[in-house]
Amino acid sequence: MPELLTFALSGKFPADSVAHFTLAYTCTMDLYELLALLLLAGGFWLWLDTLKAREAGVRAAQRACTEEGLQFLDETVVGASWRLARDTAGVLKLRRVYEFEYSDTGNNRCSGSVTLLGGEVEYLHVRPQLYVVPKAPENHETLH
Repeated sequence: MPELLTFALSGKFPADSVAHFTLAYTCTMDLYELLALLLLAGGFWLWLDTLKAREAGVRAAQRACTEEGLQFLDETVVGASWRLARDTAGVLKLRRVYEFEYSDTGNNRCSGSVTLLGGEVEYLHVRPQLYVVPKAPENHETLH
């Protein structure tokens, strides 16, 4: 490519080859910059979505501990795993599993977990019980 630029400046090629070289170089740089911006935007979205899902996990764990008469320790959940999964409609979402600790006597620590699909609580595990959170029906048809 530098030969084209040299020849164009020496007059052996038409002058528009320099403009073509400049345009091609500018478009290439813009493509890399666009990809970098898309990666940054995607990372920012993932970070915000993870914060929102984590807060939903904390609320679900607090509510479950309160309903069971347990003490929710440390007031937080810790990410255990992330996987891609499909919901009932077939949409691809992130399935996140968060672990937390609770106490039933105040002298011990027990482990529980909350599983979220997207931003919705799917499963909640406290004590030896596993709670399956019922989903609202998507269509409002009655079967008669």
